[in-house]
Amino acid sequence: MNQVDTYRHKGLRKELAVKLHDKGITDKNVLNSIEAVPRHLFFGNDTVFYETHAYEDKAFPIGEGQTISQPFTVAYQSELLQVQPKEKILEIGTGSGYQAAVLATLGAKIFTIERHKKLYERTKELLQELGYANIKCFFGDGFEGMPSFAPYDKIIVTAAVPELPKKLLQQLAIGGKLVLPFGNEAACDMVRITKQAEGQYSEEVFGKFAFVPMLKGKVF
Repeated sequence: MNQVDTYRHKGLRKELAVKLHDKGITDKNVLNSIEAVPRHLFFGNDTVFYETHAYEDKAFPIGEGQTISQPFTVAYQSELLQVQPKEKILEIGTGSGYQAAVLATLGAKIFTIERHKKLYERTKELLQELGYANIKCFFGDGFEGMPSFAPYDKIIVTAAVPELPKKLLQQLAIGGKLVLPFGNEAACDMVRITKQAEGQYSEEVFGKFAFVPMLKGKVF
């Protein structure tokens, strides 16, 4: 694949970061991460079309019924996570790998799960090619989480969740935060849950978003 990242691309990312700031993203580290990650390389092989649109604040299809999320949504979830360097973060829904790359650029160690095997294989290879050594990809059911590496400082879900995933809450460290879109896929609430103690949680509700639904099982 073409992995060229030009001065034009970097300029477009700078413009995108300014747009996201104007839309309410205030975390400078998140904006710097958006500027650093070459989003146009996460669209698959159709680079001619997507290089034109990669730095628009829009979601796009990436195959397997999945999308690369809108940059504002990626930045919004990243800001809610309040990422600190060297934290362990579990991501449910690897997708294109773009969200994982943004979090990894913030200095965290990312464990990311994808249920679509074709997407998992493609994205794992891409992230390795791009040098994201602090991202580990897994093929699996996101509802199960990844207990072998738990507890996690933060957990992020990148698909609409119809019910709170209890296994993910169990894998969250005390004081850790889980950010997920909760409810109907067309209009779900962005929720941040903080684990105060075992079995004790506090919840904050933020804006409305649209996501693909989170589904159980694996797709081969």
